[in-house]
Amino acid sequence: MNIAFYTLGCKVNQYDTQTMRELFEAAGHKEVPFAAPADVYVINTCTVTQVADKKSRQMISRAHELSPDAKIIVVGCYAQRASEEVLSIPGVSLVAGTSERKQIVKLTEALFDGSKSVTNAVKPLHNLSFENISATHEGRTRAHLKIQDGCDRFCTYCAIPYVRGNIRSRSLENIREELVKLEASGFKEVVLTGIHLMSFGKELHDGTDLFDVFRLFDGLDGIERIRLGSLEPQLLSEEFVNGLAENRRICHQFHLSLQSGSDTVLARMRRRYTTSNYTECCELLRRYMPDAAITTDIIVGFPGETDEEFNETLEFAEKIGFARIHIFPYSRRSGTVAAKMPNQIRNSVKHERAKQLIVKADELEQAFLSRFIGDIQGVLFETCEDGFAVGYTGNYMRVKLPCIDDSLCGTIQACKLVTVVGNEIIARLAQ
Repeated sequence: MNIAFYTLGCKVNQYDTQTMRELFEAAGHKEVPFAAPADVYVINTCTVTQVADKKSRQMISRAHELSPDAKIIVVGCYAQRASEEVLSIPGVSLVAGTSERKQIVKLTEALFDGSKSVTNAVKPLHNLSFENISATHEGRTRAHLKIQDGCDRFCTYCAIPYVRGNIRSRSLENIREELVKLEASGFKEVVLTGIHLMSFGKELHDGTDLFDVFRLFDGLDGIERIRLGSLEPQLLSEEFVNGLAENRRICHQFHLSLQSGSDTVLARMRRRYTTSNYTECCELLRRYMPDAAITTDIIVGFPGETDEEFNETLEFAEKIGFARIHIFPYSRRSGTVAAKMPNQIRNSVKHERAKQLIVKADELEQAFLSRFIGDIQGVLFETCEDGFAVGYTGNYMRVKLPCIDDSLCGTIQACKLVTVVGNEIIARLAQ
Protein backbone atom coordinates (compact mmCIF):
# COMPACT_ATOMS: atom_id res chain seq x y z
CA MET A 1 0.00 0.00 0.00
CA ASN A 2 1.01 3.61 -0.57
CA ILE A 3 0.68 5.55 2.69
CA ALA A 4 0.61 9.35 3.11
CA PHE A 5 0.96 11.08 6.48
CA TYR A 6 -0.08 14.49 7.77
CA THR A 7 0.67 15.75 11.29
CA LEU A 8 -0.98 18.61 13.16
CA GLY A 9 0.04 20.04 16.50
CA CYS A 10 3.07 19.64 18.69
CA LYS A 11 6.46 17.95 18.48
CA VAL A 12 5.08 15.01 20.44
CA ASN A 13 2.55 14.42 17.68
CA GLN A 14 5.42 14.41 15.18
CA TYR A 15 7.01 11.65 17.25
CA ASP A 16 3.82 9.66 17.21
CA THR A 17 3.60 9.96 13.43
CA GLN A 18 7.17 8.71 13.17
CA THR A 19 6.18 5.66 15.21
CA MET A 20 3.41 4.80 12.77
CA ARG A 21 5.58 5.54 9.75
CA GLU A 22 8.16 3.03 10.97
CA LEU A 23 5.47 0.41 11.63
CA PHE A 24 4.03 0.72 8.11
CA GLU A 25 7.50 0.63 6.54
CA ALA A 26 8.42 -2.48 8.56
CA ALA A 27 5.28 -4.16 7.20
CA GLY A 28 6.41 -3.48 3.63
CA HIS A 29 4.25 -0.46 2.82
CA LYS A 30 5.54 2.61 0.99
CA GLU A 31 5.27 6.26 2.06
CA VAL A 32 4.21 8.84 -0.55
CA PRO A 33 3.77 12.63 -0.27
CA PHE A 34 0.46 13.78 1.18
CA ALA A 35 -0.45 15.64 -2.00
CA ALA A 36 0.01 12.49 -4.09
CA PRO A 37 -2.61 9.79 -4.72
CA ALA A 38 -2.45 7.20 -1.95
CA ASP A 39 -4.20 4.05 -0.79
CA VAL A 40 -4.17 5.25 2.82
CA TYR A 41 -3.98 8.70 4.41
CA VAL A 42 -2.96 8.80 8.07
CA ILE A 43 -3.88 12.12 9.69
CA ASN A 44 -2.50 12.70 13.19
CA THR A 45 -4.77 15.28 14.78
CA CYS A 46 -4.53 17.94 17.48
CA THR A 47 -7.28 19.16 19.81
CA VAL A 48 -5.59 21.83 21.91
CA THR A 49 -7.92 24.51 20.47
CA GLN A 50 -11.08 24.75 18.37
CA VAL A 51 -8.84 25.95 15.54
CA ALA A 52 -6.83 22.72 15.83
CA ASP A 53 -10.04 20.69 15.58
CA LYS A 54 -11.07 22.69 12.50
CA LYS A 55 -7.71 22.20 10.80
CA SER A 56 -7.89 18.48 11.53
CA ARG A 57 -11.30 18.26 9.85
CA GLN A 58 -10.03 20.29 6.89
CA MET A 59 -7.12 17.90 6.32
CA ILE A 60 -9.46 14.91 6.47
CA SER A 61 -11.64 16.52 3.81
CA ARG A 62 -8.61 17.38 1.71
CA ALA A 63 -7.42 13.76 1.76
CA HIS A 64 -10.88 12.62 0.70
CA GLU A 65 -10.82 15.08 -2.21
CA LEU A 66 -7.35 13.91 -3.28
CA SER A 67 -8.34 10.22 -3.41
CA PRO A 68 -12.04 9.56 -2.86
CA ASP A 69 -11.49 5.79 -2.76
CA ALA A 70 -8.61 5.88 -0.29
CA LYS A 71 -8.88 4.74 3.31
CA ILE A 72 -8.54 7.70 5.69
CA ILE A 73 -7.10 6.82 9.10
CA VAL A 74 -7.56 9.49 11.78
CA VAL A 75 -5.45 9.25 14.93
CA GLY A 76 -4.25 11.47 17.75
CA CYS A 77 -5.79 13.78 20.32
CA TYR A 78 -8.86 14.97 18.40
CA ALA A 79 -9.63 11.36 17.49
CA GLN A 80 -9.33 10.36 21.14
CA ARG A 81 -11.56 13.19 22.37
CA ALA A 82 -14.32 13.09 19.74
CA SER A 83 -14.13 9.73 17.97
CA GLU A 84 -17.79 9.56 16.89
CA GLU A 85 -17.65 13.09 15.53
CA VAL A 86 -14.54 12.20 13.52
CA LEU A 87 -16.05 8.96 12.25
CA SER A 88 -19.00 10.91 10.81
CA ILE A 89 -16.74 12.92 8.48
CA PRO A 90 -17.04 11.69 4.86
CA GLY A 91 -14.20 9.39 3.84
CA VAL A 92 -13.05 8.33 7.31
CA SER A 93 -12.53 4.56 7.58
CA LEU A 94 -10.72 4.20 10.88
CA VAL A 95 -10.45 6.28 14.05
CA ALA A 96 -7.70 5.33 16.49
CA GLY A 97 -6.75 7.13 19.68
CA THR A 98 -3.68 7.50 21.85
CA SER A 99 -3.23 3.85 22.81
CA GLU A 100 -3.75 2.18 19.44
CA ARG A 101 -0.59 3.19 17.60
CA LYS A 102 1.09 -0.21 17.97
CA GLN A 103 -1.91 -1.86 16.28
CA ILE A 104 -2.31 0.72 13.52
CA VAL A 105 -0.99 -1.49 10.68
CA LYS A 106 -3.14 -4.46 11.69
CA LEU A 107 -6.22 -2.26 12.00
CA THR A 108 -5.57 -0.65 8.63
CA GLU A 109 -4.93 -3.91 6.80
CA ALA A 110 -8.22 -5.27 8.16
CA LEU A 111 -10.01 -2.56 6.17
CA PHE A 112 -8.58 -4.02 2.96
CA ASP A 113 -9.25 -7.68 3.60
CA GLY A 114 -12.99 -7.08 3.59
CA SER A 115 -13.56 -7.89 7.24
CA LYS A 116 -14.39 -4.30 8.13
CA SER A 117 -15.25 -1.13 6.23
CA VAL A 118 -15.42 1.45 9.04
CA THR A 119 -13.89 1.08 12.50
CA ASN A 120 -13.83 3.07 15.73
CA ALA A 121 -10.83 1.64 17.57
CA VAL A 122 -10.57 4.31 20.27
CA LYS A 123 -10.27 2.83 23.76
CA PRO A 124 -10.25 4.40 27.25
CA LEU A 125 -6.83 5.44 28.51
CA HIS A 126 -5.72 3.30 31.45
CA ASN A 127 -2.20 2.48 32.66
CA LEU A 128 -0.43 3.20 29.39
CA SER A 129 3.26 2.37 29.04
CA PHE A 130 5.81 4.47 27.17
CA GLU A 131 6.22 3.65 23.48
CA ASN A 132 9.87 3.63 22.45
CA ILE A 133 10.19 5.47 19.15
CA SER A 134 13.15 6.81 17.23
CA ALA A 135 14.15 10.46 17.42
CA THR A 136 12.83 12.82 14.79
CA HIS A 137 15.00 15.52 13.27
CA GLU A 138 15.09 18.73 11.32
CA GLY A 139 17.83 18.34 8.72
CA ARG A 140 20.96 16.71 10.06
CA THR A 141 21.89 18.99 12.93
CA ARG A 142 19.12 18.95 15.57
CA ALA A 143 17.14 15.91 16.75
CA HIS A 144 14.06 15.77 18.97
CA LEU A 145 13.91 12.90 21.44
CA LYS A 146 10.63 12.22 23.23
CA ILE A 147 11.35 10.97 26.74
CA GLN A 148 7.99 11.53 28.49
CA ASP A 149 4.27 11.33 27.74
CA GLY A 150 1.02 12.04 29.57
CA CYS A 151 0.03 14.70 32.10
CA ASP A 152 -1.52 14.72 35.59
CA ARG A 153 -1.92 18.50 36.02
CA PHE A 154 -5.58 18.88 34.93
CA CYS A 155 -5.53 22.63 34.41
CA THR A 156 -9.12 23.81 34.05
CA TYR A 157 -8.81 24.82 30.38
CA CYS A 158 -6.84 21.86 29.03
CA ALA A 159 -8.03 18.63 27.38
CA ILE A 160 -4.56 17.08 27.08
CA PRO A 161 -4.65 14.93 30.28
CA TYR A 162 -7.88 13.39 28.98
CA VAL A 163 -6.45 12.49 25.56
CA ARG A 164 -2.83 11.68 26.46
CA GLY A 165 -3.36 9.55 29.53
CA ASN A 166 -1.19 8.90 32.56
CA ILE A 167 2.34 10.21 32.95
CA ARG A 168 5.00 7.76 31.77
CA SER A 169 8.71 7.92 31.06
CA ARG A 170 11.11 6.40 28.57
CA SER A 171 13.63 4.03 30.13
CA LEU A 172 17.12 5.38 30.73
CA GLU A 173 18.55 2.41 28.85
CA ASN A 174 16.54 3.17 25.74
CA ILE A 175 17.34 6.88 25.90
CA ARG A 176 21.05 6.05 25.96
CA GLU A 177 20.64 3.74 22.96
CA GLU A 178 18.96 6.54 21.01
CA LEU A 179 21.63 9.06 21.99
CA VAL A 180 24.40 6.75 20.79
CA LYS A 181 22.64 6.47 17.43
CA LEU A 182 22.20 10.24 17.19
CA GLU A 183 25.86 10.94 17.90
CA ALA A 184 26.89 8.34 15.31
CA SER A 185 24.63 10.11 12.79
CA GLY A 186 26.35 13.44 13.44
CA PHE A 187 23.69 15.36 15.33
CA LYS A 188 25.06 18.31 17.30
CA GLU A 189 21.94 19.14 19.32
CA VAL A 190 19.28 17.02 21.01
CA VAL A 191 15.97 18.52 22.16
CA LEU A 192 14.39 16.58 25.02
CA THR A 193 10.60 16.72 24.73
CA GLY A 194 7.49 15.45 26.46
CA ILE A 195 3.94 16.43 27.31
CA HIS A 196 5.04 17.33 30.86
CA LEU A 197 8.81 17.10 30.83
CA MET A 198 9.33 17.90 34.51
CA SER A 199 7.34 14.75 35.38
CA PHE A 200 10.07 12.54 33.92
CA GLY A 201 10.63 9.61 36.28
CA LYS A 202 7.88 10.65 38.69
CA GLU A 203 5.81 7.49 38.26
CA LEU A 204 8.84 5.29 39.02
CA HIS A 205 9.01 6.48 42.65
CA ASP A 206 12.75 5.80 42.83
CA GLY A 207 14.21 9.30 42.53
CA THR A 208 14.79 9.15 38.75
CA ASP A 209 14.66 12.64 37.25
CA LEU A 210 15.99 14.75 34.38
CA PHE A 211 19.50 14.85 35.79
CA ASP A 212 19.70 11.11 35.21
CA VAL A 213 18.93 11.83 31.56
CA PHE A 214 21.64 14.50 31.37
CA ARG A 215 24.21 12.01 32.65
CA LEU A 216 23.41 9.72 29.73
CA PHE A 217 25.20 12.19 27.45
CA ASP A 218 28.54 11.49 29.19
CA GLY A 219 31.10 10.25 26.68
CA LEU A 220 29.01 11.37 23.69
CA ASP A 221 31.14 14.40 22.89
CA GLY A 222 29.75 14.74 19.37
CA ILE A 223 26.46 15.96 20.86
CA GLU A 224 27.36 19.47 21.95
CA ARG A 225 23.95 20.83 22.96
CA ILE A 226 20.99 19.71 25.06
CA ARG A 227 17.85 21.79 24.67
CA LEU A 228 14.88 21.33 26.97
CA GLY A 229 11.20 21.40 26.08
CA SER A 230 8.57 23.21 28.15
CA LEU A 231 9.20 23.36 31.92
CA GLU A 232 6.84 23.98 34.83
CA PRO A 233 8.00 27.10 36.72
CA GLN A 234 6.90 25.98 40.17
CA LEU A 235 9.15 22.91 39.91
CA LEU A 236 12.39 24.84 39.30
CA SER A 237 14.46 24.67 42.49
CA GLU A 238 17.77 26.44 42.99
CA GLU A 239 19.49 23.05 43.03
CA PHE A 240 17.96 22.23 39.65
CA VAL A 241 18.86 25.58 38.09
CA ASN A 242 22.41 25.42 39.45
CA GLY A 243 22.76 21.96 37.92
CA LEU A 244 21.60 23.32 34.55
CA ALA A 245 24.11 26.16 34.72
CA GLU A 246 27.00 23.80 35.51
CA ASN A 247 26.26 21.58 32.51
CA ARG A 248 28.14 23.01 29.53
CA ARG A 249 25.76 21.37 27.06
CA ILE A 250 22.50 22.82 28.36
CA CYS A 251 21.16 25.52 26.05
CA HIS A 252 20.28 28.72 27.87
CA GLN A 253 16.75 28.89 26.50
CA PHE A 254 13.93 27.93 28.83
CA HIS A 255 10.26 27.73 27.92
CA LEU A 256 8.28 28.39 31.10
CA SER A 257 4.55 28.19 30.45
CA LEU A 258 2.83 31.20 32.06
CA GLN A 259 -0.71 31.32 30.55
CA SER A 260 -1.62 34.52 32.43
CA GLY A 261 0.10 37.36 34.25
CA SER A 262 -2.87 37.79 36.59
CA ASP A 263 -2.97 35.86 39.86
CA THR A 264 -6.76 35.68 39.86
CA VAL A 265 -6.80 34.20 36.36
CA LEU A 266 -4.02 31.76 37.27
CA ALA A 267 -6.13 30.57 40.21
CA ARG A 268 -9.12 29.98 37.93
CA MET A 269 -6.83 28.09 35.55
CA ARG A 270 -5.56 25.97 38.47
CA ARG A 271 -1.95 26.65 37.46
CA ARG A 272 -0.43 25.94 40.93
CA TYR A 273 1.80 29.02 41.05
CA THR A 274 1.49 32.79 41.39
CA THR A 275 3.14 35.59 39.43
CA SER A 276 5.45 36.02 42.42
CA ASN A 277 6.54 32.37 42.17
CA TYR A 278 7.03 32.78 38.42
CA THR A 279 9.13 35.93 38.89
CA GLU A 280 11.36 34.15 41.41
CA CYS A 281 11.98 31.34 38.89
CA CYS A 282 12.97 33.80 36.17
CA GLU A 283 15.26 35.69 38.52
CA LEU A 284 16.85 32.40 39.56
CA LEU A 285 17.53 31.40 35.96
CA ARG A 286 19.05 34.78 35.16
CA ARG A 287 21.15 34.82 38.30
CA TYR A 288 22.91 31.63 37.19
CA MET A 289 22.64 32.24 33.42
CA PRO A 290 22.45 35.99 32.64
CA ASP A 291 22.09 35.34 28.89
CA ALA A 292 19.08 33.05 29.35
CA ALA A 293 16.18 33.45 26.95
CA ILE A 294 12.86 32.90 28.71
CA THR A 295 10.02 32.07 26.37
CA THR A 296 6.41 31.36 27.26
CA ASP A 297 2.78 30.68 26.30
CA ILE A 298 -0.05 33.07 27.21
CA ILE A 299 -3.80 32.53 26.85
CA VAL A 300 -5.93 35.63 26.40
CA GLY A 301 -9.66 35.82 27.00
CA PHE A 302 -9.91 33.11 29.65
CA PRO A 303 -13.45 32.95 31.11
CA GLY A 304 -14.10 35.97 33.29
CA GLU A 305 -10.88 37.77 32.29
CA THR A 306 -11.49 41.46 32.94
CA ASP A 307 -9.75 44.40 31.30
CA GLU A 308 -7.83 44.86 34.54
CA GLU A 309 -6.68 41.23 34.57
CA PHE A 310 -5.59 41.44 30.93
CA ASN A 311 -3.63 44.63 31.68
CA GLU A 312 -1.94 42.78 34.52
CA THR A 313 -0.77 40.24 31.95
CA LEU A 314 0.59 42.99 29.66
CA GLU A 315 2.44 44.57 32.57
CA PHE A 316 3.79 41.24 33.78
CA ALA A 317 5.12 40.36 30.31
CA GLU A 318 6.94 43.71 30.29
CA LYS A 319 8.32 43.06 33.77
CA ILE A 320 9.71 39.61 32.90
CA GLY A 321 11.07 40.69 29.50
CA PHE A 322 10.27 37.53 27.57
CA ALA A 323 12.41 36.67 24.57
CA ARG A 324 9.37 35.22 22.78
CA ILE A 325 5.67 34.74 23.56
CA HIS A 326 3.30 32.24 21.94
CA ILE A 327 -0.17 33.74 22.16
CA PHE A 328 -3.47 31.83 22.10
CA PRO A 329 -7.01 33.14 22.38
CA TYR A 330 -8.80 30.92 24.90
CA SER A 331 -10.54 28.01 23.19
CA ARG A 332 -13.45 26.29 24.92
CA ARG A 333 -12.80 22.54 25.24
CA SER A 334 -15.76 20.30 26.07
CA GLY A 335 -15.23 18.16 29.14
CA THR A 336 -12.96 20.68 30.87
CA VAL A 337 -13.86 22.70 33.95
CA ALA A 338 -13.35 26.03 32.19
CA ALA A 339 -15.87 25.16 29.49
CA LYS A 340 -18.62 25.40 32.11
CA MET A 341 -17.38 28.60 33.73
CA PRO A 342 -19.59 31.71 33.55
CA ASN A 343 -18.60 34.93 31.77
CA GLN A 344 -17.16 33.40 28.61
CA ILE A 345 -15.37 36.12 26.62
CA ARG A 346 -16.56 37.18 23.17
CA ASN A 347 -14.27 36.20 20.27
CA SER A 348 -13.93 39.83 19.21
CA VAL A 349 -12.54 40.72 22.65
CA LYS A 350 -10.16 37.73 22.61
CA HIS A 351 -8.76 38.69 19.22
CA GLU A 352 -8.34 42.35 20.19
CA ARG A 353 -6.42 41.35 23.31
CA ALA A 354 -4.30 38.94 21.28
CA LYS A 355 -3.40 41.79 18.89
CA GLN A 356 -2.32 43.99 21.81
CA LEU A 357 -0.19 41.23 23.29
CA ILE A 358 1.40 40.47 19.90
CA VAL A 359 2.57 44.09 19.72
CA LYS A 360 4.04 43.81 23.21
CA ALA A 361 5.68 40.46 22.37
CA ASP A 362 7.34 41.93 19.27
CA GLU A 363 8.73 44.83 21.30
CA LEU A 364 10.13 42.48 23.92
CA GLU A 365 11.70 40.18 21.32
CA GLN A 366 13.39 43.13 19.63
CA ALA A 367 14.72 44.34 22.98
CA PHE A 368 16.06 40.88 23.82
CA LEU A 369 17.83 40.44 20.49
CA SER A 370 19.32 43.94 20.65
CA ARG A 371 21.00 43.13 23.98
CA PHE A 372 23.44 40.83 22.22
CA ILE A 373 24.55 42.99 19.29
CA GLY A 374 28.34 43.12 19.29
CA ASP A 375 28.69 39.86 21.21
CA ILE A 376 30.38 36.73 19.92
CA GLN A 377 28.19 33.63 20.18
CA GLY A 378 28.36 30.05 18.99
CA VAL A 379 25.84 29.38 16.21
CA LEU A 380 24.77 25.94 15.08
CA PHE A 381 24.07 26.35 11.36
CA GLU A 382 21.27 24.16 10.07
CA THR A 383 20.35 25.27 6.55
CA CYS A 384 21.41 27.51 3.68
CA GLU A 385 18.74 29.63 2.01
CA ASP A 386 18.82 32.68 -0.27
CA GLY A 387 22.57 33.14 0.08
CA PHE A 388 22.62 32.87 3.88
CA ALA A 389 23.60 30.17 6.33
CA VAL A 390 20.85 30.02 8.97
CA GLY A 391 21.26 28.74 12.51
CA TYR A 392 20.62 29.31 16.18
CA THR A 393 22.57 30.37 19.23
CA GLY A 394 22.33 28.40 22.43
CA ASN A 395 19.68 30.81 23.70
CA TYR A 396 17.73 30.31 20.46
CA MET A 397 18.33 33.52 18.59
CA ARG A 398 17.95 32.96 14.86
CA VAL A 399 21.13 34.05 13.07
CA LYS A 400 21.86 34.54 9.37
CA LEU A 401 25.35 34.65 7.93
CA PRO A 402 26.13 35.49 4.29
CA CYS A 403 27.63 32.43 2.59
CA ILE A 404 28.38 31.08 -0.86
CA ASP A 405 27.96 27.34 -0.16
CA ASP A 406 26.50 24.99 2.43
CA SER A 407 29.78 23.97 4.05
CA LEU A 408 28.77 25.64 7.32
CA CYS A 409 25.69 23.48 7.75
CA GLY A 410 26.03 21.06 10.63
CA THR A 411 28.83 23.05 12.28
CA ILE A 412 28.98 25.37 15.27
CA GLN A 413 30.80 28.60 14.45
CA ALA A 414 31.82 31.57 16.60
CA CYS A 415 29.99 34.56 15.11
CA LYS A 416 29.89 38.26 15.87
CA LEU A 417 26.31 39.47 16.04
CA VAL A 418 26.07 42.63 13.92
CA THR A 419 22.49 43.84 13.55
CA VAL A 420 18.85 42.93 14.16
CA VAL A 421 16.59 42.61 11.13
CA GLY A 422 13.02 41.67 12.02
CA ASN A 423 13.24 38.69 14.37
CA GLU A 424 16.68 37.62 13.14
CA ILE A 425 20.27 38.71 13.67
CA ILE A 426 22.71 39.22 10.84
CA ALA A 427 26.19 38.08 11.81
CA ARG A 428 29.70 37.54 10.49
CA LEU A 429 32.30 34.97 11.41
CA ALA A 430 34.36 36.07 14.40
CA GLN A 431 38.00 36.83 13.60
